[in-house]
Amino acid sequence: MVALIFGGMHVVIQLALIVRVLLRPHREPSSRIAWVVVIVAMPVVGIVAYILFGEVNIGRRRVRRMREVLAGMPRLSDAAGADEENVRADLPERYAHLFRVGRSINGFEPMGGNRAQLMQDSHAAIDAMVADIDAAQDHVHLLFYIWLPDLSGCKVVEALKRAAARSVTCRAMADALGSRIMIGSEHWPAMRAAGVHLATALPIGNPLLRPLKGRIDLRNHRKIVVIDDHITYCGSQNCADPEFRIKAKYAPWVDAVMRFQGPIARQNQHLFAADWMAHVEEDLGDLLRRPIPRAEGTLTAQVIGTGPTVRYSAMPEMFESLMYTARRELVISTPYYVPDEPMQAALCAIARRGVQTTIIFPAKNDSWIVGAASRSYYHDLLAAGVRIFEYEGGLLHTKSLTMDGQITLIGSANMDRRSFELNYENNILFYDPAMTAEVRHRQDSYLAQSHPVTMEMVTSWSLRQQLLNNTIAILGPVL
Repeated sequence: MVALIFGGMHVVIQLALIVRVLLRPHREPSSRIAWVVVIVAMPVVGIVAYILFGEVNIGRRRVRRMREVLAGMPRLSDAAGADEENVRADLPERYAHLFRVGRSINGFEPMGGNRAQLMQDSHAAIDAMVADIDAAQDHVHLLFYIWLPDLSGCKVVEALKRAAARSVTCRAMADALGSRIMIGSEHWPAMRAAGVHLATALPIGNPLLRPLKGRIDLRNHRKIVVIDDHITYCGSQNCADPEFRIKAKYAPWVDAVMRFQGPIARQNQHLFAADWMAHVEEDLGDLLRRPIPRAEGTLTAQVIGTGPTVRYSAMPEMFESLMYTARRELVISTPYYVPDEPMQAALCAIARRGVQTTIIFPAKNDSWIVGAASRSYYHDLLAAGVRIFEYEGGLLHTKSLTMDGQITLIGSANMDRRSFELNYENNILFYDPAMTAEVRHRQDSYLAQSHPVTMEMVTSWSLRQQLLNNTIAILGPVL
């Protein structure tokens, strides 16, 4: 009798979850089919898996708080100086639609009058950040997904403590999961004692109870530094050494970081402020109402910030718009490639119409699951004419896209479903032929340390390898 009752309850739960899968908004048909198969084929495992990973949900309370914060924030367009001639975008009409896509995501207009510098390497990026923190006069805002208590991480810790001692307001936020080692170290309370204001993004609390409130693996993957409202950094690098000792066998991590000066810093300031106020009872509205930083250059840029509480499919739409705009050349570097069907189709389509399309992946991925899933897409990409290279000089972690030598997209977002649907990400889209040429030169340096992947290599993979790659890729829609 007890067995019949439990069996009946199990069937009811199965049916309820299947109905939920079919009714949940923003699901692709392939995703719905994958989840239904998992729930039916592996009843117990499938139910647990859906409870843990089936919903794109950070928790109702957090969603409500984030929406309240966003609704109450001052609009960037209302800040003094936002309409001045020297911060208006200087864009060719053929690229204006790309920045309209960006505006539809966060409401940020493209802003002119910026300068940018591509950091030479990871150590140079950290040293530049530390120098800017040491020169800060008003405030330092910092947010990282991974912040480690290694040489680089501790350099930033000490710089923040020095700035706080000079009465510079320092606010630092780190993701609860990605930065758990730093948060649990002696450095975290030491910073607080020194006067640095600290916050933990998306705290987990009791890991056994967390799934009842929202998914544990939805993380704040952003990397944002804003100093005195006119300097900001954007790129793929976490606050850690390239040796990345928690995964040392894949080292070095190869990243690209850009330092921007000018009005674009205010847009990153808005992203940081939204994340900060969603976790801390502190209103940064007055800071956001200050006059827009003065224009210092000629580069036009726009911040793209996405996440589970931002418009669905925002980041993939940005990527796909860039792909379909390309006329001569598209070069991409990304460590993680698990695309949805429209993105895979877009890459194949642009290669077929004669655009030289190149993608650079790491030869050795720190996630063998993602690496296997990525390789399942190689055959179709190569057949369409996409050139694929695998980088041999470490784990290529740079997320970059250059288009026709004119446009660059750089930041934290990978080309996978986790970045597109689950994590909070930040990228900067900019128009500047000279700076795009520098990013393109960096991509060439990656190509020089890569081997080409040919169709002969892919077709020579064993049946076992092909079966593994394709089976893992099937699970891609199971989010």
